[in-house]
Amino acid sequence: MITLYDYFRSSAAYRVRIALNLKALDCEHISVNLTKDGGQQFKSDYAELNPQNLVPTLIDGDIKMSQSMAIMEYLDEVYPEPSLLPGDAVDKASIRALANIIACDIHPLNNLRIRLYLEKELDVDEEKRRAWMGGWVRKGFYAFEKLYEEGPRGKFSYGDQPTIADICLIPQIANARRPDHGVDMAEFPILLKIEEACQALPAFEKALPENQADAE
Repeated sequence: MITLYDYFRSSAAYRVRIALNLKALDCEHISVNLTKDGGQQFKSDYAELNPQNLVPTLIDGDIKMSQSMAIMEYLDEVYPEPSLLPGDAVDKASIRALANIIACDIHPLNNLRIRLYLEKELDVDEEKRRAWMGGWVRKGFYAFEKLYEEGPRGKFSYGDQPTIADICLIPQIANARRPDHGVDMAEFPILLKIEEACQALPAFEKALPENQADAE
């Protein structure tokens, strides 16, 4: 049995939920609430599992793994069907490039730790925080759409089957719609079409934050 230490609002955990669902893997979900009790990720028992005090953490038998991108590539190696990185070396690199726009360039600048640091440590006011959050999202989304147009232009981010690029994109779109980001998704019609295709799949719908047992 696979165990996922998860939090319904975490976009990184959301990615792994989608990947598990696409591969139809049974999984026990254990909630780690990032805002309750001062942040349950800092409790000693969880810190032993994940020294970064982040979610997700995946346990698969004797294997313990953190970092959503590493987890998804592990799942793709060990449970190869359906592939999250289909195609030849160029296809795989192109898919990773799209995924990394989200996972490496947008998300690290906008996650909970950064939002709290801007607010608590740097005393950045709400308007400037929104400008920070939304600004990095827009830059990344514009680049994503341009790379999409250079690719096979399929139903999904890269071709006609969902990949890790879609798995990263959909949670980031959900974040973009939050009031503290202030992004009007009407600016990104290509991404909206991709989102529609993804959300038509049960694997994506099941992974929605509001469909999790710990949703508030």
